[in-house]
Amino acid sequence: MRRLQLEEDSEEAKVHEPKAPFCFGDRSSSDVVVRLRTQEGRDEWLYCHSDILIQNSKYFSDRLSDKWPTCQILDSRNCVEVHCQDTDFDFHVSILRLFYDSIERLADDAWHNVRNALGILRVAVELECPEIVSACVNYLEAVPWEESEEEEILRTIPGMGQQALPILSRLEPVNHSAVTAIFISAVRFATSSPPPSMNDLKSTAQEQLEYMLTEDDDDPLPIPTDEIKSEVRECMKRLLDRFNGLLESLLCEAQESMQLFHSYLSDLSWVCQILTKLEIMRELVISWTEASDKVVKLIQLASESDEIVIKTRLKAIEVASKVLETIGYGSVILPTSKRLHAVQVWLPFVRATRPLIDAFLSNNEDSAELKIDGEMWQSLESTFVSIILALPSGDQAEILNEWLKSSHAQYPDLTEAFEVWCYRSKVAKRRLAVLGDKERTTGAF
Repeated sequence: MRRLQLEEDSEEAKVHEPKAPFCFGDRSSSDVVVRLRTQEGRDEWLYCHSDILIQNSKYFSDRLSDKWPTCQILDSRNCVEVHCQDTDFDFHVSILRLFYDSIERLADDAWHNVRNALGILRVAVELECPEIVSACVNYLEAVPWEESEEEEILRTIPGMGQQALPILSRLEPVNHSAVTAIFISAVRFATSSPPPSMNDLKSTAQEQLEYMLTEDDDDPLPIPTDEIKSEVRECMKRLLDRFNGLLESLLCEAQESMQLFHSYLSDLSWVCQILTKLEIMRELVISWTEASDKVVKLIQLASESDEIVIKTRLKAIEVASKVLETIGYGSVILPTSKRLHAVQVWLPFVRATRPLIDAFLSNNEDSAELKIDGEMWQSLESTFVSIILALPSGDQAEILNEWLKSSHAQYPDLTEAFEVWCYRSKVAKRRLAVLGDKERTTGAF
């Protein structure tokens, strides 16, 4: 009896003894063949184990069930044919290998890179492999992407359903309050005067703010609410206060801080872009117009041959061109006296500066900051013509007379304004006489 009991215990122990782990591709223990085929002619037999396939994939579970007919091949193994694109062939093989790995490894080093993980995820969704899908999603959601990888993810993930959407969490639109908060913080920093070590960060903030407000294929990121406009105005006023304070102090010591003055002009040039996009240029136009005499005087006190002075001249013209354009095209309405004064200050300055910049560039071809697009000069010329032609005819005559006597009459070229003035002056009596006859006729009734 004791011997019989020992034999029964031995047999029971064998039943409960853990099975040796299966190995992918082990033909000796395999009971199923996965046959991968492509339209391009690739055909590979992969020796697998039905328990592993059924445990990890609903697709294979269905294919190996009684609901799906299978065919018998060598050594009585079931055969499951899987047709795939050639580009996905290796990902199918990778997934079959992953079926034999531990869950811990799936969470760590199984994916190699973003493209490989994305390909495996695509196939795992098709084969309905929940554990591999979850591990891929966790990996792709956590690692950094290159730009090309991000574009591929955007093309691929939306078609995979809810299970893959966490991957796109970093690309989701941000709510309005968050956008407003970061926009306001960036504006405050971009209009501040940080230490020189933070100038690169300030430039980045300015670039990104301008990009956020640009209308291209997408709408501007922040909605230009009253809150945003009010904050931008306040930041602009603080910048102008610091600028005007510096202007007053530098009139006594022009050369010592010309670099700082140039920096402020750069900020004002950038602010013009932002204010134009938000349609709130009026305060800056008025302030700049009032400060124009002092700006020109300060620059003229400095040596014309110094590079920083040449750069400052150009930067002042950049700001002036944006202000004058706003005036010239009626975006901001100023009295006649202020419009006339703006032309009287900036026309001679621009006329004298253009040759200085051209001469400097001929001797310093590597000065990229001074190599500006001819579009600015052309736009400035058109702006002067528009402002001049909107002035009283007597003021036009004085400006054109000075232009014709100037040795730099070539730029700005006021030929169009001159032609229009000649025509208007020649026909003025006849035009106004007709107007007078109409008034007398109307009075008779």
